[in-house]
Amino acid sequence: MERAHSLLLNEEACSQLGEHQRAEFVFEWLRFLKKLLPAADRADVKKNQKCLVEQLTGILIGSPGPPTRWLLAHCLALLYRVGDSLTSSHTVDRCNDIIRSKDDSPSYLPTRLAAIACLGALYEQLGRLLVNTFKETLANLLKAIKSAESQGRYEIMLSVEKILRGLGVSAVPCHRDIYKATRACLTDRSMAVRCAAAKCLLELQREAVFLWTSELENVATLCFRAFESSNYDVRVAISKLLGTLLATAVEPKQPTAHRQGSRRSSLEEVMDLLTGGFLRGGAGFLRASGDKLKGTSSVSKDIRIGITQSCVVFVSCLGGVWLEANFSALLVLLMELVSQTRATQTPADAVCCRRCISFILRATLGSLLGEKAQIAAAKEICLAIGKQKRAVDAAMCDGNVETRVTTTDVAASQHVLVCALLELGSLVQGLASTAASLLTDTSTALLDTVISVLLHPSVSARLAAAWCLRCVAVALPSQGAVLLDRCAERLNALKSCPEAVAGYSSAIAALLGAVQHCPLGIPHTKGNVVMGLAEDLLRSATQNSRISIQRTQAGWLLLSSLNTLGPAVVEHHLPRMLVLWRCAFPPSIRDLDMELRRGDHFTWQVTLEGRAGALCAMKSLVIHCRDLLTDDVIGRLLTPLACAVALLTKVPTLIKSYGNLIKNTSVVFRLRVYEILALLPPKTYEGEKSFGIVLKQLVTDITGPENVVCSELTLLPPLCHSDDLALLGPALQDMDQHYIEEQLQGSSVGGGTLEYDTFTICVKCQDVPAPLPPPAALTTAAIQLFGVIFPHIIVPLRYTHSLCLPLLLLTPLSFLCVQHLGSSRVGLGPEEVRKPALGLLVGALESSNPLLRCMAAEGLSRLVQVVNDPAFTVSMTLVSFDKLKTARDAVTRTGHALALGSLYRYVGGISSPQHLSACVGILFTLSQDSTSPEVQRWALHSLSMVIDHAGPLYHGHVEASFTLVLRLLLSIPPTHVEVHQSLGRCLNALVTTLGPDLQGEGQSVSALRTSCLVGCAVMQDSPDCLVEAQAISCLQQLHMFAPRHVNLASLVPSLCVNLCSSYLSLRRAVVACLRQLAQKEALEVSEHAVALVKDVSSSTDVTIKEVGLEGALFSLLDRESDPRLCQDIQETLVHMMSSIATGKLAHWLKLCKDVLSASAGGSPVETNQEEEGERDDDASVFHTTSESSGPFTNLRWSTRVFAVECVCRIIALCESHGHPAHFDMALAQEHRLHERNPKRYFLVLHLAALIRMAFMAATDHSDKLRLSGLQTLLVIIRKFAAIPEPEFPGHVILEQYQANVGAALRPAFTADAPPDVTAKACQVCSAWIASGVVSDLRDLRRVHQLLASSLVKVQAGKEVPSQLYNEGTSTMETLAVLKAWAEVSHCWLIPVQACHPSILAFKRPGLLTLVQTDLATLSRLWLAALQDYVLLTLPQDYSAQLPATGGTFYTAETAEQARPHYCSSWAPILHATALWLNSTGFIMVDDSPANLSRPVTPTSMGQSTSLASVKSPEDISSDRLHLILGISVEFLCSPHSHDQMENISSCLQALQALLEVSWPRSKVGNDQVLSVELLSVLHRLIVTREAPGVQLAVLELVRQVVCAAQEHVKEKRHSAEVDDGAAEKETVPEFGEGRDTGGLVPGRSLVFGALELCLCVLVRKLPQLSPKLAGSPSGGQGGSSLSLSDSDCRQVAAALAILSDLPSICSPDGKPNWPNPVVDEVSLLTALTIFLLTASPEVTTAQPLQTRCIDKFKASLESKDPVVLSRSYQLMMSVFQSKTGVAVPFIQGLGSCVVGHLQGVERRRPQSSKELQAIQDGVRALESLVFAADEMHRPQLVAILLPILISFLLDENALSSAPAPARTLHESALQDLMRIGPQHSSVFKALMASSPHMKARLEAAVKGNQESVNAKATQLQVPSKTSPSIQLKTNFL
Repeated sequence: MERAHSLLLNEEACSQLGEHQRAEFVFEWLRFLKKLLPAADRADVKKNQKCLVEQLTGILIGSPGPPTRWLLAHCLALLYRVGDSLTSSHTVDRCNDIIRSKDDSPSYLPTRLAAIACLGALYEQLGRLLVNTFKETLANLLKAIKSAESQGRYEIMLSVEKILRGLGVSAVPCHRDIYKATRACLTDRSMAVRCAAAKCLLELQREAVFLWTSELENVATLCFRAFESSNYDVRVAISKLLGTLLATAVEPKQPTAHRQGSRRSSLEEVMDLLTGGFLRGGAGFLRASGDKLKGTSSVSKDIRIGITQSCVVFVSCLGGVWLEANFSALLVLLMELVSQTRATQTPADAVCCRRCISFILRATLGSLLGEKAQIAAAKEICLAIGKQKRAVDAAMCDGNVETRVTTTDVAASQHVLVCALLELGSLVQGLASTAASLLTDTSTALLDTVISVLLHPSVSARLAAAWCLRCVAVALPSQGAVLLDRCAERLNALKSCPEAVAGYSSAIAALLGAVQHCPLGIPHTKGNVVMGLAEDLLRSATQNSRISIQRTQAGWLLLSSLNTLGPAVVEHHLPRMLVLWRCAFPPSIRDLDMELRRGDHFTWQVTLEGRAGALCAMKSLVIHCRDLLTDDVIGRLLTPLACAVALLTKVPTLIKSYGNLIKNTSVVFRLRVYEILALLPPKTYEGEKSFGIVLKQLVTDITGPENVVCSELTLLPPLCHSDDLALLGPALQDMDQHYIEEQLQGSSVGGGTLEYDTFTICVKCQDVPAPLPPPAALTTAAIQLFGVIFPHIIVPLRYTHSLCLPLLLLTPLSFLCVQHLGSSRVGLGPEEVRKPALGLLVGALESSNPLLRCMAAEGLSRLVQVVNDPAFTVSMTLVSFDKLKTARDAVTRTGHALALGSLYRYVGGISSPQHLSACVGILFTLSQDSTSPEVQRWALHSLSMVIDHAGPLYHGHVEASFTLVLRLLLSIPPTHVEVHQSLGRCLNALVTTLGPDLQGEGQSVSALRTSCLVGCAVMQDSPDCLVEAQAISCLQQLHMFAPRHVNLASLVPSLCVNLCSSYLSLRRAVVACLRQLAQKEALEVSEHAVALVKDVSSSTDVTIKEVGLEGALFSLLDRESDPRLCQDIQETLVHMMSSIATGKLAHWLKLCKDVLSASAGGSPVETNQEEEGERDDDASVFHTTSESSGPFTNLRWSTRVFAVECVCRIIALCESHGHPAHFDMALAQEHRLHERNPKRYFLVLHLAALIRMAFMAATDHSDKLRLSGLQTLLVIIRKFAAIPEPEFPGHVILEQYQANVGAALRPAFTADAPPDVTAKACQVCSAWIASGVVSDLRDLRRVHQLLASSLVKVQAGKEVPSQLYNEGTSTMETLAVLKAWAEVSHCWLIPVQACHPSILAFKRPGLLTLVQTDLATLSRLWLAALQDYVLLTLPQDYSAQLPATGGTFYTAETAEQARPHYCSSWAPILHATALWLNSTGFIMVDDSPANLSRPVTPTSMGQSTSLASVKSPEDISSDRLHLILGISVEFLCSPHSHDQMENISSCLQALQALLEVSWPRSKVGNDQVLSVELLSVLHRLIVTREAPGVQLAVLELVRQVVCAAQEHVKEKRHSAEVDDGAAEKETVPEFGEGRDTGGLVPGRSLVFGALELCLCVLVRKLPQLSPKLAGSPSGGQGGSSLSLSDSDCRQVAAALAILSDLPSICSPDGKPNWPNPVVDEVSLLTALTIFLLTASPEVTTAQPLQTRCIDKFKASLESKDPVVLSRSYQLMMSVFQSKTGVAVPFIQGLGSCVVGHLQGVERRRPQSSKELQAIQDGVRALESLVFAADEMHRPQLVAILLPILISFLLDENALSSAPAPARTLHESALQDLMRIGPQHSSVFKALMASSPHMKARLEAAVKGNQESVNAKATQLQVPSKTSPSIQLKTNFL
């Protein structure tokens, strides 16, 4: 392909290629030419223009494929624009001649289509340069369209669109002609032609004013007709056209319109057009409709959904400002539309109509309006609801029967109310806590208005109101409990009103369902209220027959919703529920038979309703409270279930007796039975009788003709593989219009709605539930249950084969059975069972329903997987092979082709390469069947699955597959977009299969890679967005495997252009690709996006121009509602931030600031909690006024929350990967002055912006944003608190922001602040006070007062009159306050001697008073919290001993919710309590405050006022000591404390604080067992925690424990002396360890434990102390220097200090309990050497110490153990080589000893390797001594060394008979002599001259050594002389 990269086409290379390769070659050349022409030299282009035109014309008449012709047209037009345009008219004439040609053969069609495309491109590029020929061209095109086939009509429409775009206003004379031709195409039978016509008209309306004036009504009617029988793409295109026309009619964009006498259309007129189309479809608006006279509706759903989308486009084009100004009028018109009886004649029509109106409201209000405008819209909707409800109430109360409201009026009002209430709920839920102002606005009275609808006569309106209240509770959790109380009160008051019972019970159920979305929950007592209401309703249901059904339904609905609160609530009410379930059913089957003999239809209706409700409550229990389903509970549920199953057999009798009056109720009852049975394990109700009854009823319900109404799209899609659903078009895929598009796929029953199943109102979901009608739901539930119980029954699957079922139901039935068999690991059984299933599924493969074929292929694959028989698998493959070879119909071929791919998906390795080749060959053949695009589509999809799952086996087919895919991409018409989509999946699978192999450089790999790029380029140019999304996915895969071969300069701009596509799938693909690119190449991606904006015209996204790609992603994040897409956008931004944030710091911070400022929400939360005298100081605080000058407007709170989180990430990035100057003001300023890059920014320089952003977020109306802002403020305080201010020494940079911090915190402490916000603010307060930033008492008092106010709230405790949230939130807030006070108190309570210098500044009397005033209260609360924590951490076995009412700060019911809060708060509280006890010295002071209203704990820590339980101060102190000791030891022993280093430090510091006081020390010292256990825990901590701070703290704590033992021993000795008298002191016994036991017993000895711990520390830091433990017998290199850090030195010193104290606590009898202790001499010498080398000279040069050390080394030289001797020499060498102050005395004292020992070697030669090693180490030691001496004395020492070495030499006779160690010593000595002699030649020569004997001995040794060397050399040369023999041996021939 490199030969295609030239300006002119390489015709020689092209001619050498085959037909298909030539097409690819030409396309690649055109791609290159498209990029080259804009950048080429114009003169060069003109020079080659003639040749280029001829080559391009040759391609034109060569029948190019669709992608080639579009690229050809673009290049041809580009050539004339860049080069000489004079000859362009000749090309135009030639194209017109081609179009006029009479040749209608199929082979000529591509040439004609290419000519049409070239005309469009030429006029688009050259525009008015061709104005003289455009009339002729248009006439030619419009004439050709009349006889053209679909491809021609499609291409002509595209070409006319381009002509209009290029000519602009110059084409006005032909506008009418174009309009006439396009009208026919707009209703063409080809969907692609309709889309093209819509795009053409959209371009036409820019200049053709008549389209949106005089012809507007006709165009609208035409669009309505175009909607009929349309697909998704057509609806999108037509709705865009119609919506744009209507918007232009209302707000004309052309000033020429008024000069032409046209007028603007009003909103009412435009909506009348849409309403008419909605009600009458495409019929005329002026003539009466026959359908209207008949009272029927013939308007298809296609039309209504298309009109709905048009309305959304209409409003979107006008924009948010227009919508905000005209919403009131628009709302009225929409409500009038939904109230039309013609639109809601049937239930299905009503559901569709309501969904359409709801979609219009949601798509416009939710995406176009900011929060402030949404609040205004919510008020308008609320007023409309109130107006509608008042009208209904007035009509209902009218006494005149004639004027009283009719059923039709009620129905009309209910649809209006449903739409309005659902949208109001969505608005409030989206606004979240920013919607608080809606509830306080008295003009709308939102809650009163919504609650009033609960009394509406219509059930749908009541349920919509209940759902709206649920949305309010989700958005504003503080309203949940209030609304519950209000509804419960009204329900109690209006028990006799049926509407009130139904409405208020639904509201309560909805509010309870909202709790699942509210972490703060509701008070636990509300469960008791709901339970009481439910019991009351169920018990009183029979008292009044008029409301029996309503009360029964309401009671069970309340119980179902109560179960959604979870096990923590339900477990307290479960016994009462079990009683209610037992009462709802007869006690036995016999009683059930007796029931049948009595009662009427109404009684049975009530009974069935009640039992259906009871079963639904059971279902809710099973779903939400599985932990409560013990065997006993399940056993008690089985009795009612058995009666329910038995009643199934009686239902037909009841229906026969009472007719259809109870038929609907019986359907619901059967549905509930099936639902609960499907949830329970079949083994729980397994029994032949039960299974038989259920199976028989299932068969009846599935086969009954009146019950088979289930929509295929309800039942089948979940059974299909998600990848296969792509074959069925966009209807089953995610899209922006899915909410209304899914209405088209429903059956006659229509879509789902809430009134079909009231019980779904409490399910966990964000959107309103849409349950199916009961008959449809019954069919689905019956089939699902059959699949569940099938593996557990004996009846074979063949039984189902005989059922009279339609294939639509029978096949899913078989599939579910197979699926559940696979999940339960049960085999399918014998052939008689396998054959019916196989027959059903294979038969469904040939069904005309494509959805059924997909499901059958999936089921067949699962069947093969379950059978797990290779022979069966191969046989199934061969069956499909045979079918595909013989079948000619498209249905059979598509089904079996898909089956082949699906088989590979589940059993990929089943076939041999031969089967794979056969499968691929068949699919290749089917893929090229141009007569059936559907077959091509399914075959290619199946081929993609085979490629994906065949693995490496497919590599042999990759090249052929690429060839096939490219050939089809270049030839298949663009109208067959589904085939292109399957080709995209194949290409993606091929890239994945090749994987990293694509990085190769070989010719074949390069060709494959080029093919992949060409294929992606073809798909990128496709007009279909799904195909373009496939191209992006392929490029993303290719970038992952071969990144350097993907051109980001072209990829990124294409991604940015599609970032705001109207197709969700394309946007997902774009963002997913950007996410991957941003992980490694974020900077390049950002630069390419900016370059795109600079190069492209102003039509691109303005956001990218102003704030880059990052800003565009923020804008997209704000608009999107798809969770998956939002997640990808956030991850993309995080990756970009991680890569380039530190380098573009100012840009990112400004971006986050702009996003955070883009709110139209008004002023921040009021911060007026300070006194009047202190407000002036806060005048400088930031104000969160809206900044309209920013690039963003009206962003949602969720987007701003993410921006604040990004700020925290930026701070973390600067800390982990940034420059140190980011957190150093002086360094940052210095770098800014001296660096060459003045644009480099440091984070500390942006501190003001960080504080501002945190303040803006912390004072917002959104609670989530407030939490994020407070967290950001906390991060800022922690990171910047210690940074000094260079300009003001002694101050820190955060001091200037004191007022801002106070103002940000103040709103969080108001009375209405949520508990989680207050808890987070307490954390910030403590961090601020403890940071040391504030030094002025007056400034400090501001924040202190906030904490003080919280402390008052904590003291009030349970006396708070109204609880809005769960009691667990009170625990959370209380513990947060106590934790904050504890952290603040650390600064004042830490003893002065233990204070860090930064804390000493706080310890002033004025500041101390702030804490001391509340310390008495705090201490009691801290102790209470710790006792609660102890209770909650007790094992489950002790649960019975826990207080029945709970603890001080938690209730028994909320213990589980409270436990996490205690786990996160106890450690600082424990430390603070210990510090307080330290400060009081454990002296009890009666200083309890008078206003402490809360009881501290159930036992008040020993201070109960009860006389019977009064404890002494000693007992109280002992309890407190053991409380802290117990908590600390229990946590330190926990194996899960590895990630809680802060808590470990808190425990150790708390224990240290305790042991600093004499009384606790005496308690610990007196308790030997406690001390030993504590040391054991600390020993484990030393071993498992490497943090230096932790190890030092442990050692300090050990020292304190040993000190306590010392004091105890001293006290006992002193007591003994006093008791025995002074005269007998000499007889006083010694006290200490070992006195009683006679030794130190491991596990019971304090001294032994301390010794173990200290030795552990010493050996870990100094492994030379124990060579065996260090893993080296010699202890490592003796001469290696030891390097200990400062922390290590401190630990060693601490351990030695402890060791020095241990003898004082031992008695003379105490000794280790082991026999014959042995001193390790090597370890002793090693320790001694380490001491000498590391201790200071002042210590080591002390004369007595030196003498003792030298004596020890001398004694070691006398050792008979060669190992000791060797180690001694090594350690001596270390000392000799050390600093002079240590070495000199040891050289002088030990040198003669070393010399004497070595001189004795001549008399006793070494006999072993150990002795040899000792002598060699001695020589090295002596040599080191020589070289350590001064130059002056060194010759004398050399004269001593040389004779010693010569004495080691042996004569010739002795050498041969000497042992090996002696010979080794001889050789070693000779080498040393030959090395040292030349270095000291003068000494050596003098020695030789003076001692002939030595000379002779040395010469003999040298001579002998030389002879040995020569002999070895001779032996090595001998083999080379025998070369002939070697040749003979190798020559075996």
